Amino acid sequence: MIVSQAGPPEVQLAGQQAPAGRVQGNRTVLTASVALAAVVLVLSALSLSTGAGEVGAGDVLDYVLGRHGARDDSRLSLVVGDLRLPRTLTALAVGAALGTAGCLLQAVTRNPLAETGLLGVNAGASLGVVTGIAFLGVHSGYGYLLWAFGGAVLASALVLLVANRRGGGSPMRLVLAGSALGATFGGITSVLVVNSAETYDRFRFWVLGSLAGVEGLTRLTSLAPVLAAGFVVALLIARPLSALALGDDLAKGLGHRPGVIRTVVAVAVTLLTAASVALVGPVSFLGLLAGFLARAVTGPRLTAQILLAGLIGAGVLTGSDVLARVVSRPFEAPVSVIIALFGAPVLIGIVRSRRMASAGMTGPAAEDGPESGRGAAVRLPRPRKGEGDGDSFVGRADALSLLLHRRAAVAATVLAALLVAAVVLSAYAGQSDMGLSRTVSAVFGSGDRFDVLLVQKFRLGRIVAGLAAGAALGLAGCLTQTLARNRLATPELLGVNDGATAAVLLSATLGGTFGAWWAGPLGALAAVLVVTAVSGGLGQRGYRVLVVGLAMSALASAVTQVVLSRRSLNSASSLYVWTSGSLNGRSYSVAVPVLTGLAVLVPLALVVARHLNVLRFDDSTAASLGVAPGRVRLVCMLLAVGLAGLAVGICGPVGFIALASPVIAGRLAGPLRVPVVGSMLVGATLVVLADTVGRVALDGTEIPVGIVSTVLGGPFLLWVLLGRSSATRV
Repeated sequence: MIVSQAGPPEVQLAGQQAPAGRVQGNRTVLTASVALAAVVLVLSALSLSTGAGEVGAGDVLDYVLGRHGARDDSRLSLVVGDLRLPRTLTALAVGAALGTAGCLLQAVTRNPLAETGLLGVNAGASLGVVTGIAFLGVHSGYGYLLWAFGGAVLASALVLLVANRRGGGSPMRLVLAGSALGATFGGITSVLVVNSAETYDRFRFWVLGSLAGVEGLTRLTSLAPVLAAGFVVALLIARPLSALALGDDLAKGLGHRPGVIRTVVAVAVTLLTAASVALVGPVSFLGLLAGFLARAVTGPRLTAQILLAGLIGAGVLTGSDVLARVVSRPFEAPVSVIIALFGAPVLIGIVRSRRMASAGMTGPAAEDGPESGRGAAVRLPRPRKGEGDGDSFVGRADALSLLLHRRAAVAATVLAALLVAAVVLSAYAGQSDMGLSRTVSAVFGSGDRFDVLLVQKFRLGRIVAGLAAGAALGLAGCLTQTLARNRLATPELLGVNDGATAAVLLSATLGGTFGAWWAGPLGALAAVLVVTAVSGGLGQRGYRVLVVGLAMSALASAVTQVVLSRRSLNSASSLYVWTSGSLNGRSYSVAVPVLTGLAVLVPLALVVARHLNVLRFDDSTAASLGVAPGRVRLVCMLLAVGLAGLAVGICGPVGFIALASPVIAGRLAGPLRVPVVGSMLVGATLVVLADTVGRVALDGTEIPVGIVSTVLGGPFLLWVLLGRSSATRV
């Protein structure tokens, strides 16, 4: 007894308070569960009572309870039994499935931003549906269900296979494999869609996600065993999955096998998400929202998180479906758009709350550095053999001198030569029979008049536009990655691409003309200003900026999808090609604003690059060396936003160029340099080559440059980030 009472008083006090805190936490979870269950019941009643057919709540209640011969009424049987009841049950089941899947995925990846499309499930399902439509003429809801489910399962199986190679499926490998293969699947889907107006017409409404096509219980009952299996696996894996939060080593010490746990979780997520996508189409953002909200209420208790996430998902999808029926009568709004419009502000409010700040997820960036008193070490890339002071030389011209780095200069020279070769190849490639010598002559304005017209009027203008856009994207990616110290960082994280795309489409819709150069930068700037203002500034660390950026992207993407769905087929098809990233019809005129912007912004970027090298240290060290970290971050972010916005205005949101260009240029220039010039040259080369491939790959059909870069960029991302030493390079 005496020994048990010994010890520091604060330890005894903590031991006395722990049970009380646990009891209070259990009461909070129980109260939240009861409240959510009540809300779900109310929303279900609204769903049964809302819709066409002039059937009110009293008639619905009579039908459900079997009173007054309501079930013998053919009209009530059609409206309630065949339409509203199956639709409500499907919304509840799919919402619970997506919420549970999102919670599981966030737990296994240890990333509260993980979303159910992360394993490539949505992209695989979309590819399956498009394949069925394009090659087999599938047009029924049940046909979509089968092809969507098959594509989703196949995509997840490939992701697991790739992620489990060489050392097992760590959270990082799982995320990267899903993102890369998902992007490749999406690119292949776009290839099939842009080549068939009929396929696109069917796909553009399915991809929005909707419960409008649910009639009867046949589709739901056919996938009910799959959903049930996913829910059972999710509950059974909750306890082993909780052990992974302690780390793989401690989990192994407790008798668990981390690789097996992650595989089982991936299977559960696949079953739940694949069945959901097959039933109602890809409903994005719901898994992220439900998992995030559940964790904000329950804390680290995973079983409670799973149950609460299921309830939240069911309630959100059911409520969104009710709103989708009433906000634009007599038409229906896409349910995924409703979720984004209402879910994004809720998610932003949660991430800005005091509770999330106290959990260490939204504090200022300075807290991570040595100035916080923890003495964290700063790790810089080690110079390779032969790289150092001897690698530099001074170039002089009269009174001017310039410090040059030999390896970087050689890399820039090689890249410039490759760029010239890419330009010549692009001018030569095409549907005409011009030889290489005739092409070179036409470039300089000599030779046959038709050759000169074809090359200088059409091909060279397009090439110049591609060069400008590629250089802008490469430089924007270099600034963003260096600023974030993360090779996965691109302007897309701040909603730049989606904001610029939405602004360009809105300008075309409201103004009647397409291609206004100012729309892209204006939309990109508006997106970043909103993200920065809402998140509390660029100095925020953790997940606040990323969460707000994702929410901004979801809102802008919802606007884009609505604009496309409201336009005629011909107009929507052409705009869809542009939103995939295309240089078709681009010429000198659209390149002039970007070239002007580059002339102004590139010198600024070269000046800022010197300060970015210093920012590899912590903020206090950078300040002691005469660099203002906050000012440098602001300037870099504004430069990146302006460049990316101008590029989107030219060719739409071309993917992977901003990601790949700095990585390739950095490999060539060495780890101690910020490859500003190299990134521009690589970006310009990649865009010109991708556009050339898109023009010649299929006879008589052009593949947009953004689709080519996406299809090829996925394998590139896997090669770079899933290599032997990827853990040390990311």
